[in-house]
Amino acid sequence: MHSAKFLSTALVCAIVVVGCCTISSPIGAQVKAARSARARNVILFLGDAGGVPTLHAASVMGYDKPNGLFIHSMPHMALMDTSAADAWVTDSAAGMSAIVTGRKTNTFVLSQSAAAVPGKKDGERLQTILEYAEERGFATGVVVNTPVTDATAAACYAHVNSRMNTTEIVSQLLSPVFGDGVDVIAGPGLQRVQAAVKALGKDLQSTLKAKGYLYCPTPEEIPPGARRVAAIFDTQDFDLPLVVRRTIDILSKNPKGFFLMVECDMHTDKVQAGLERSLVMDRMIRETSERMKNDTLIIFAADHSFDLRVRAGKPGQPLLGAAGATEDGAAARSNVRMDNSHTGEQVLITARGNGAERVRGFIANTDLFQIMMAAYGWTPKR
Repeated sequence: MHSAKFLSTALVCAIVVVGCCTISSPIGAQVKAARSARARNVILFLGDAGGVPTLHAASVMGYDKPNGLFIHSMPHMALMDTSAADAWVTDSAAGMSAIVTGRKTNTFVLSQSAAAVPGKKDGERLQTILEYAEERGFATGVVVNTPVTDATAAACYAHVNSRMNTTEIVSQLLSPVFGDGVDVIAGPGLQRVQAAVKALGKDLQSTLKAKGYLYCPTPEEIPPGARRVAAIFDTQDFDLPLVVRRTIDILSKNPKGFFLMVECDMHTDKVQAGLERSLVMDRMIRETSERMKNDTLIIFAADHSFDLRVRAGKPGQPLLGAAGATEDGAAARSNVRMDNSHTGEQVLITARGNGAERVRGFIANTDLFQIMMAAYGWTPKR
């Protein structure tokens, strides 16, 4: 009995000593190495409006059970505040800017400080995680199924006091401050980009060629062997997982590593369409996680939540039944209530790979930038 008590005490002491890294042993060295392992790549999957209610509804609709998404199975998770500097409920511009710069800003502002007045006055330019990667010679990518000049994508590479200033956003995409700019930019919004380039007095295809981009008007034309690609489509109806696969093929050729942001529109103003996109996002994250090694930090995050609630229903029955099945928000479905608006509650963040252990507890949207920077082993400038 006394010997058992002595052994238990010794084990506790040993654990404490190992935890403090004060011993020199193979086990202690492995623990220390594991804690200091850095990510070679970071892939941020951003679910636009993909809050907890949407994830739950997608799981029930797709798998007839709660917690059925791959996102739910990722080993590290946190709940993240999404507020802007000037509002509890953010838009995508301020929400994404906080995630990629580590600083809160005002609604409608893209990667400028909170001194910015939307549409009227610039604030301090805030360097983004993508720009830190460019500065260090890493490959970078932005893949979205919303326009490539819209808030979530633009926050990664542009610094503008209004998300509506598409001409300035495109100008900054084509004339980056750090490195040679985004290596792979892919998504819809061709007409917006063409109009902006025309307003700048340029031609789209010749300008892209001069910047070293291969212009691809369809996903199928993206060659895995390309170095820099601008795949700008005239429709939002395209194979997003295919584009993500080919983008990773391209970015993976950089021996230093890469940063990739993938946005999927998970707004559920059209309930069924939004939940189906959520399931596509989940399958992409599963596929990417199975493909990439542990040296890649993979994060799922949402920039804000959305006012969708499962309020009825039973296992074994379709969540979205025929009764009240409208998509315009004018009438609620029988099992799901939807009010077409952003909401301010915390969103779920999940992660795997080197650096994922930092995703835990209650965090702010600005903390996600710090988590990604720390995974690379980089220190932000201040």
